[in-house]
Amino acid sequence: MIDAELAFAFAVNSIIVAIVVLIHHEVLNALVHLGRWLPVRHNFAIVLGVFGALLAHVAEIWLFAYGYYFMVNSPYFGTLEGNFNGSLLDCAYFSFTTYTSLGFGDIEPLGHLRFTAGLEALTGLVMITWTASFMFLKMQRYWDI
Repeated sequence: MIDAELAFAFAVNSIIVAIVVLIHHEVLNALVHLGRWLPVRHNFAIVLGVFGALLAHVAEIWLFAYGYYFMVNSPYFGTLEGNFNGSLLDCAYFSFTTYTSLGFGDIEPLGHLRFTAGLEALTGLVMITWTASFMFLKMQRYWDI
């Protein structure tokens, strides 16, 4: 039988991942439409696409950071230990290192937050790969050589 805490953690994690995927889709879709609308050289449109994608990744990382902040301050999920004082900024730092698969070093997840950290690393890998594929296709199509 699945305990209530694990089910709650699964639900919160599922919501965060779903929102991250939707943010990424909408930003990439907006970049496509913006690229068609803006009267700029294709090379510059690619630069704008890179900055847009970076902003999407940062927003997604902060979404996970707020998730960690909520979970750390709740008795159901576990905690982050190490060089961690419970602040939102520390949660954001942990989220940046996890999303980018940089890895754990000075902050370590305990309890159900281990599942969140693993899920964030997987989600970050997929989102970064999605961005790379998107940018490759745009560069292949529009890069002036």
